[in-house]
Amino acid sequence: MGNEQPSVRRSSSPAEESPLHQPVQYVKGVGPHRAELLRRLGVETVADLLFFFPRSYEDISDIRRVAELEEGKLQSVIGVIEDIDSHVSRSGQTVVGMAVACEDGYVRALWFQQPYRRDLFRVGQRVMLSGRPRRNGLFWEIAHPRVIVLGEAERPQVAPLPVYPLTEGLAQWQMRRIMEHAVATYTSYLEEALPPQLLAKRHLLPIQEAVEQIHFPTDRNRLEEARRRFIYEELLILQLALGIKRYQQITLKKAPVLQLTPKIDARIRRLFKFPLTKAQDRAVAEIAADMARPVPMNRLLQGDVGSGKTVVALYAMLLAVACGYQAVLMAPTEILARQHFQTIDELLAASRVRRALLVGGLPPAERTSILERIAEGALDLVVGTQAIIQDEVKFHRLGLVVIDEQHKFGVRQRAALKGAGEEPHYLVMTATPIPRTIAMTLFGDLDVTVLDEAPPGRKPVRTFLANSEQRGQWWAFFRRKLQEGRQGYVVVPLVEEDEEAEVKSVEGTFRELNQGELAGFRLAAIHGRMSSEEKEEVMARFRRGEIDVLVSTAVIEVGIDVPNATLMTIENGERFGLAQLHQLRGRVSRGPVPGYCCVFSDSTAPETKQRLEAFCRTANGFELAEIDFLLRGPGEILGTRQHGLPPFRIADLVRDREVVELARQDAWELIAGDPGLARPEHCRLRRLVLARYGKSMALADVG
Repeated sequence: MGNEQPSVRRSSSPAEESPLHQPVQYVKGVGPHRAELLRRLGVETVADLLFFFPRSYEDISDIRRVAELEEGKLQSVIGVIEDIDSHVSRSGQTVVGMAVACEDGYVRALWFQQPYRRDLFRVGQRVMLSGRPRRNGLFWEIAHPRVIVLGEAERPQVAPLPVYPLTEGLAQWQMRRIMEHAVATYTSYLEEALPPQLLAKRHLLPIQEAVEQIHFPTDRNRLEEARRRFIYEELLILQLALGIKRYQQITLKKAPVLQLTPKIDARIRRLFKFPLTKAQDRAVAEIAADMARPVPMNRLLQGDVGSGKTVVALYAMLLAVACGYQAVLMAPTEILARQHFQTIDELLAASRVRRALLVGGLPPAERTSILERIAEGALDLVVGTQAIIQDEVKFHRLGLVVIDEQHKFGVRQRAALKGAGEEPHYLVMTATPIPRTIAMTLFGDLDVTVLDEAPPGRKPVRTFLANSEQRGQWWAFFRRKLQEGRQGYVVVPLVEEDEEAEVKSVEGTFRELNQGELAGFRLAAIHGRMSSEEKEEVMARFRRGEIDVLVSTAVIEVGIDVPNATLMTIENGERFGLAQLHQLRGRVSRGPVPGYCCVFSDSTAPETKQRLEAFCRTANGFELAEIDFLLRGPGEILGTRQHGLPPFRIADLVRDREVVELARQDAWELIAGDPGLARPEHCRLRRLVLARYGKSMALADVG
């Protein structure tokens, strides 16, 4: 947290170092012991503390008579102070007690180890106490209450009470007291990073007021205004980082000019034994226009399941090869890399393009030979997995990088690959339709091409939702189709028996089906614990038709292509996200024969039913992605941490998706007028962007 705080004043010399950069232990009420506890929460400096926001707020507007109090609930009472005393307990603690006379009885306030509390109030004052009362004999007690001093007839202005994420050894009342001191003492040192025109345009609170209101809001409205300011700022910083990255790609980096001519176009199309769809033609035109420019293409190719992305990617790779450059395609798994290579190999059977598959499990001699041929330029087209980005791979003349299922790689590998050889053009393929909000955050530095048309001849998949009682009907249908010569998949969510979660494992399901519903058919199992060689051997037998049914985890989710496999059973459907279910279903719509998919689930959870019913209702991946995004959030769709989505302090991509749009508009306007954020009025913004994203996005400090 420490180096990415908004709006922190930086001084020009060490002697003038801002108090905001002081260690947090010097804040009143902290000290060395509590500083260590705060460090566990990521709070090391005064600035960290000011930007350590409450995780929620308690409502203290529930004002009651004494007779109405309930133990343990957050409530408030109003009365007059009748007595204040202090004493030292047997354990040596100083205890301050305050008796408050309400209309129908007494409530006693208690503070431990805070002797100064005795001098804060006086007998006769009218006060409101808020906290969680506890019965002690005849009286109610509230430990460490919030106290508001009131005028004689004044109705209290009840403000929300901040609740912080804490660690063992630190109580809420201690954190609030520390924060009160910090906010009162240090907010005046904060400097505004957002330009005045943006504050005015978006009606945002200034930084100092926003910090005060997010910790100690005067009311709900002011709290929402403070939250809105920080949500907007966080999303603006991200969009500015993406904008600067895009600007740097265009201005600082040079890429080869790969010009598509009518002759090259005709040669490439001759290799395909089918005409491209209109959507594929449009995609090819957009990609070719990018590759003809002397700056690196950065394009995201989005297509629904079975929309023909591989053909478009291969066209781009062949364009690079025709212009005298090498092209590389990276896939997230070895199975998918092998499958891509097999598809490309078949399509290029009549061509002289020199190609190789580079995956982790190759014999050392073969691997060395491929690496040497890549370095010498004796290979034109390479398909592989992450093995490609290892240090020993040196390209002779790399013109195009294609990455399939790119959100599976994450930002770091994306940056690492770009350093392999001179700056290439860059095409990202994803078969997971990405909701617009995520596309603008995770892929905001890329242009987007959408393939929204399936190749002719693809039949739709009929999809059913069933419970345990309907299993017999489905398996009877499944067996009938197998007897007709079809193949099928059975997908389960876990690898090992797990009685507690009642989730069927691959091994358990395999045994059950072999001895029960599918006895007499040829079954095989495949799961993530198997070696690449074992998985590939099973897949090869399945492709050759030597296996009738593949029992698997979601390892078959991406890109497996067996046209004769038209049946799919998904166990415990509630354990899969919509995008994943849609990917799985895509495995049984690969040929001219209709596919059938049955999802079993006994879950009665409303959100699960909503999700699974949507899955059965529509085959449109983009529509399903939006539903999944709204129901489960971005982390569930992409697996946030490992898939490159930035962790936010306060923003939420589902709740704040409209703010993402506004922040994006404003960021692009700022970048258009000041591409490097070099103007004096933007210097604090630039510092924030570099502190937050400079490393992860490999941004140069162009200002």
